Amino acid sequence: MATSSKPAFTPSSGMLCLNGCGKASNRAHTCPVCLKEGVSGAQFCSPSCFRDNYKTHKAKYHKPSVAVSTAIYNYPEGTKDAFADKFPDFRYTGTLRSVMPIVPVPKRHVPESIEYPDYGREANGQSFKEIAYNRKFNKCEVLTPKKIEAMRVVCKLGREVLDIAAAAIRPGITTLELDAIVHEECMKRNSYPSPLNYSKFPRSVCTSVNEIICHGIPDARPLEDGDIINLDVSLYHGGFHSDLNATYPVGNNVSTEKLLLIKTSRKCLDEAIRACKPGMEYGKLGAIIERVAAEQGFTTNRTYVGHGVNELFHSNAPQVSHYANNRDAGRMRPGQTFTIEPMICIGQEKPFHWPDNWAAATVDGKASAQFEETLLVTETGIEVLTAAPGWKLPEPDA
Repeated sequence: MATSSKPAFTPSSGMLCLNGCGKASNRAHTCPVCLKEGVSGAQFCSPSCFRDNYKTHKAKYHKPSVAVSTAIYNYPEGTKDAFADKFPDFRYTGTLRSVMPIVPVPKRHVPESIEYPDYGREANGQSFKEIAYNRKFNKCEVLTPKKIEAMRVVCKLGREVLDIAAAAIRPGITTLELDAIVHEECMKRNSYPSPLNYSKFPRSVCTSVNEIICHGIPDARPLEDGDIINLDVSLYHGGFHSDLNATYPVGNNVSTEKLLLIKTSRKCLDEAIRACKPGMEYGKLGAIIERVAAEQGFTTNRTYVGHGVNELFHSNAPQVSHYANNRDAGRMRPGQTFTIEPMICIGQEKPFHWPDNWAAATVDGKASAQFEETLLVTETGIEVLTAAPGWKLPEPDA
């Protein structure tokens, strides 16, 4: 499950030039587009500073143009458009629809005998442990041998659950049914499904289909032959979280372009893993990922990032961006555990959020694919804690 690294303005950001040159800003040199869109703080020190950095500024802060889909979807009996009642003017960017049962599916139950994370029973789904840690620390925790062994256990369980759920993917199955499988398999392993109630996420797994970049909420839409789907599975067991995901083709009629997208997304992750070792700068992984994606004409999402994971579901340190020239801080040290999870897009990489405040679709409605592993930095390199049985890093290209 990714975290967001969206650029944000604060009340003090207007005091200095937004370009970061260190000079005082001037209200007379406010970006006119940002002014029109109601974005505050977009002020530069001079016309030349604004002009010279406009391309970067536009890509980072301007709202992208959003495609409007005119596709017609025939909702199965007993279902409806999830947004039709409260958001009648909402327009999807692609052919995917949020298909919800007319009779709501209750929140899935976790027995009291299973250990809950701190947010599991919170009405607002907040993890106060995460909030406190991320305010106090800006370095990735180095785990003790005992904690590392606990991470190995929960990551192995996470891989088991992902593989079982993935085996059920087929045309006609709904993502709510996949959610039920994930939930039940977590219960069998005496594990809490980490997404459930995290910041009020309503289900036990994220299911991102076609143009959904990440954080899709399971629903009643039957998967169709030709879809692609990402399953993002996270478990909490023994006081620790695992986090992994993969993208799969649905049926036998997936387009060549989508299949290449899936292959490239996995390669982006593998090449980033290959570079991991003690002393490696986290910030350098993004350039590797973006190069691999760009070689196939694809883009890499810049909003969501990999993250530290251990006793906390999401730690802000390290932050792992999936694009070049990012500002991620820190170097890898033995004992650190974190995720890399590049989201690769056929077209535009910017997200357009559905009204559920979770599903992030591509603004042009084109497909996106993602792979994620939880990693441990060792004394000599890297250990992929969530690796599939028998998995080995592919040989590098000649």
